[in-house]
Amino acid sequence: MRWAAQGVDVDDGALPGLKRIGFVRSVRTPQFDGITFHEVLCKSALNKVPDASMLPFRYTVNGYRGCSHACRYCFARPTHEYLDLNSGNDFDTEIVVKTNVVEVLRREVCRPSWRRETVALGTNTDPYQRAEGRYALMPGIIGALVDSGTPMSILTKGTLLRRDLPQLVDAARRVPVSVSVSLAVGDAQLHRDVEPGTPTPSARLALISAIRDAGLDCQVMVAPVLPHLTDSVEHLDTLLGQIAAAGATGATVFGLHLRGSTRGWFMSWLGASHPELVGTYRDLYRRGAYLPPGYRNALRERVQPLLSAHGLTGDRRRTQRPPDKEHAPIAPSAGALQDTLF
Repeated sequence: MRWAAQGVDVDDGALPGLKRIGFVRSVRTPQFDGITFHEVLCKSALNKVPDASMLPFRYTVNGYRGCSHACRYCFARPTHEYLDLNSGNDFDTEIVVKTNVVEVLRREVCRPSWRRETVALGTNTDPYQRAEGRYALMPGIIGALVDSGTPMSILTKGTLLRRDLPQLVDAARRVPVSVSVSLAVGDAQLHRDVEPGTPTPSARLALISAIRDAGLDCQVMVAPVLPHLTDSVEHLDTLLGQIAAAGATGATVFGLHLRGSTRGWFMSWLGASHPELVGTYRDLYRRGAYLPPGYRNALRERVQPLLSAHGLTGDRRRTQRPPDKEHAPIAPSAGALQDTLF
């Protein structure tokens, strides 16, 4: 039969690295042309964040590894190398799915030792990437956290979050919930080139409005800003104006980080799409993964007046489309996530 080759007991040639994380089977379907899903059984759902990270949360949950958003700059690309997969095309097309993550998470958050600390979703790969349309892990993850009284934050570029808005509205009546959308590229052509698998900027602006119309606050991560591509006053002013018009309660802006093998993948793209900038980027990142202090300070000085002008410094919180008074307080914004996102 057509699906016989995708049975659990069939040797489908999965790479050895997948065996280390509870590999079950690999699946390919016509609806997801060019993408292979590697289904695994995880032993743990909660990931503890190192104390040295100085983040506003200590735990994360990631239902997927790899991401079909295919953002050229994604910081998480090197994590695929642990699986004997490459951080380039494999990261974009070989998606690991933790099919039992909800069951394991429910078990972990029901332990007497669990202190109901905030859990962040979307700090590694996007929880609302295309795979979520097939596996629908997020409703169960949200349900497990809410039922245990655990606060949560969500960061996504995926418009599939709309599906779960009613559940999130109900969740926010019971636990602190923070919802953030990532949108850093307003130019349609550049978006198609640098974030080819993500929803369009206009679709994400509509998502921001939908979140606000549902009565939830929505912080926007305008990140990463790409030097000499998306860092002009004109681009940032236009994009922040659109974000404000969509109803966002605040925005956080910071520049591109290039760590590990992500650097090579991004620079390869840059050489093909914008070869005139290769030398400039090599100079900017010659000392490491972060932009030099001079650039970061200049970007901050450029952005701050724009954030203020568009009312995106955070003071719009609770002033537009106010939610039902029964809503629980919203958890801290995702602004401090920058060192784990890009």
